[in-house]
Amino acid sequence: MKLCTAWRMLMPMKTLLLLRHAKSSWDDPELDDHDRPLNKRGKRDAPRMGQLLVEQNLVPDCIVTSTAKRARKTATLVAEASSYGSQPIETPELFHAAPESFIEVLRLLPSQIARPLLIGHNPGIEELLGRLTGSDENMATATLAQIELPVAAWDDLSLSCAAKLANIWRPRELE
Repeated sequence: MKLCTAWRMLMPMKTLLLLRHAKSSWDDPELDDHDRPLNKRGKRDAPRMGQLLVEQNLVPDCIVTSTAKRARKTATLVAEASSYGSQPIETPELFHAAPESFIEVLRLLPSQIARPLLIGHNPGIEELLGRLTGSDENMATATLAQIELPVAAWDDLSLSCAAKLANIWRPRELE
């Protein structure tokens, strides 16, 4: 085993789960963007990603979601499918958030939270993934990313930490 790999195993780590909201409906063009619901595919994909969390032993310690209707419904369906034991936390700071806003939300989490799930929107969630890991990944709707962070406490987190993209799952690849 390389020294660097061994050292990384000894470092305290947090796991960040990022989920882009499931597919939303554009049936009503008069509807405000914040109020758009999930469409049929979104209602199918969100619970599938919750089941995936169970299968991968990644049920989150907390779920924090944007206040947009499509994100809140995604959070509810994921929580139900994964048997997550609490209500998702809703915050307007994640509605069309920049990467810095995601970091600010994470920095408020208590240290005992080891695995939060944040549910948000593009382009911010994709930019956050890229800035943390250096990976250029497409975060299509209902895409879930698992990121390993070398921090012991959330208030130590910054966009320049040496995070690692551990896995990424897209609903269309799971079918």
